[in-house]
Amino acid sequence: MTGRWTAASGKTKADDDARAAELGSAGAQQDSAPAELNSTGGVSAAGGAVADQAQPEAGETGADRPEQPRGPASGVNRVLQQAAAWSWCLLLTGLVIYLAFRLAIALKLVVLPVIAALLLTALLQPLTAVLRRRGMPSLLATWCTFLGALLVIAGAITLFANRVSADYPTLSAEVQRTAVQVQHSLAGPPFHLNAKRLQQLTNDLVKFLSQHKTQVAGTVLTGGRYAVELLTGLVLMLFITFFLLKDGSRIWSWLISGLRPEARRRAAIAGDSAWRALVNYMRGTIAVAAIHAVVIGVALWLLRVPLVVPFIVLVFLAAFVPIVGILVVGGLAILVALATKGWVAAVILLAVLLVENQIEGHLLQPLVVGRIIRLHPLAIILVLAVGALVAGIPGAIVAVPIAAVVTYAWPALRYGRPGDP
Repeated sequence: MTGRWTAASGKTKADDDARAAELGSAGAQQDSAPAELNSTGGVSAAGGAVADQAQPEAGETGADRPEQPRGPASGVNRVLQQAAAWSWCLLLTGLVIYLAFRLAIALKLVVLPVIAALLLTALLQPLTAVLRRRGMPSLLATWCTFLGALLVIAGAITLFANRVSADYPTLSAEVQRTAVQVQHSLAGPPFHLNAKRLQQLTNDLVKFLSQHKTQVAGTVLTGGRYAVELLTGLVLMLFITFFLLKDGSRIWSWLISGLRPEARRRAAIAGDSAWRALVNYMRGTIAVAAIHAVVIGVALWLLRVPLVVPFIVLVFLAAFVPIVGILVVGGLAILVALATKGWVAAVILLAVLLVENQIEGHLLQPLVVGRIIRLHPLAIILVLAVGALVAGIPGAIVAVPIAAVVTYAWPALRYGRPGDP
């Protein structure tokens, strides 16, 4: 019984051991599978870690990334670069303008008559246009306008010369009488300058002039050279004015014919705007000049000052140099009034000039000329100063109309839209 149980127990024990071995092998296989999965997961996690090192983590934006430090040096560099670029542009532009001015000064005997012819053409062209619209042939209308202008200029010069010759004796007598009065006034207190002292001063002046007669002669020769240049420029101006009146539009069309279509369109618009501005400027200046001449002429006539007609002509011409021209001619008229009629007449004339200047500055210029050129008085003064420094009196005359032309031509060239002078 025991052996049988033992055998049976041995078999059973062997069976149990075999079964336990099979169960252990299956458990090992089951344990190895998670290990392999964990191993695979570990590799995947390692790959994900590498990928995470290359890519930003979730929730991290570009603004959160560390950037290179931006200090004042980077901003200064950009400012310096822009300043350098602008400086080069300004230097090149200034060089071109300087060379253009130098060339214009070298060719002033041609440039100034051309500019004067443009101003005269702007003044006469409306009359020529009216004659053409009424059926007159183009050439005949041009000749009528041109000859009429010549007659007006020649008549003004003749009247000026005749009145100077007629009023000179009166002016001389008035100056001598005033000189005697001044001499008596200086002989009294507080000056106490007697006739001998005044005669000594006169002799010293004559001696100085005799010692420096070479410089005086040179000045006379220089004045003669200027007279020849003025005559030459006047003749050239008249020729240019005639052809501008006759063929001005065709000349402008030929000048812009070589441009590209868009550039030609803008140039045509700019030329039209600039020309209308110049025509209106001349009209306004003529109106202001006529008012100046009438007011000053009436004041001189009421004060019985000699050279009334020559001063009217001078005041009319001086109005083409804004602000400065009237001051110069007005000062000369005050000196003549002081020398011929005494200090009372000079003070009255000064008051008239001041009132008339205020009327011009606050009424005439804003209403007549200011609406056309739209330049501030400070801008006019600066333009006059630049023109006078570059070309003297002729430069001061043409400075303001050039500024008006540029003011209206530049927007048309830049934007391609016509201006409205």
